[in-house]
Amino acid sequence: MMKALSSVSSFAVSLVFEIMNIWNTTSDFILLGLFNHTGAHLFLFVMVLIIAFTSLVDNALMIFLIHQDARLHTPMYFLLSQLSLMDMMDVCTVVPKMAADYLTGKKTISLAGCGLQIFFFLTLGAGECFLLAAISYDRYVAVCHPLRYPVLMSWQLCLRMTVGSWFLGAADGLMQAAATLSFPFCDAHEIDHFFCEAPTLLRLACADTVVFEYVMYICCVLMLLVPFSLILISYSLILAAVLQMRSREARKKAFATCSSHLCVVGLLYGAAISIYMKPKSYRSANYDKIVSVFYTIFTPVLNPIIYSLRNSDVKGALRKCLSQCAILSHD
Repeated sequence: MMKALSSVSSFAVSLVFEIMNIWNTTSDFILLGLFNHTGAHLFLFVMVLIIAFTSLVDNALMIFLIHQDARLHTPMYFLLSQLSLMDMMDVCTVVPKMAADYLTGKKTISLAGCGLQIFFFLTLGAGECFLLAAISYDRYVAVCHPLRYPVLMSWQLCLRMTVGSWFLGAADGLMQAAATLSFPFCDAHEIDHFFCEAPTLLRLACADTVVFEYVMYICCVLMLLVPFSLILISYSLILAAVLQMRSREARKKAFATCSSHLCVVGLLYGAAISIYMKPKSYRSANYDKIVSVFYTIFTPVLNPIIYSLRNSDVKGALRKCLSQCAILSHD
């Protein structure tokens, strides 16, 4: 056991020294970005900023309402607050740098900055995949076993799933960021993307990356396909239970909720799988940029709308908050 720990620690130390050496010898990268300075692209840039700002406001509002209203202090809404937090951090990881590059024309990013972007993006992305699986389990218990909900979805289990989502996401982000930065990079430091993403950065490596790509593929199976399978199983069981409902109105409402949830899940997982699991020979830089927009910008603005703001409890908490604000303003 001690020998194994010693070998792991020595490998980690050697990897850190190797990365530090690469940092000292590698100049800054250039992010080519998503838009050029034509009128049409300027319009798209403004639209992206509006969507990103809307996402930040919606998710911040969700976190505030869940924190303030005692009726929302349940495992389900705690998981949704964590989802909103991840979405806010995801937007802040990518959009500010992209906007600053476009507005100032300074598109450089250091290797350390690139590594931090990869780490935070993968931590949040992988963590969100597991968190969505936890949310689907919560919905399955609420619909299929409502009387046993306090036992099957206890606060202890909720906290464990939340901590596990963050931990597994951080482990994936740290491993992939460290491994990506350990490669030597060629003289051409132009990244044809609007942020640093591991598969895109690997294209610039001046070394054989086949082994690492296989390892990344295995990680993606664990981080993407396993949670996605759990989500599909949960919603399949929910739909089976819904079909047995006698009330036509209840069935219609449940189908609408499940379909909207699955649409968002499909958008996130489909885009991520096509980037991280599709062979790079079948992808182009423009394809990667367009697909990346879906899970970095569009999904964070859809999650609070689909999962939370359409909920009657959340609407009630929002009305209560607005009425309290109106009373305070009159006073």
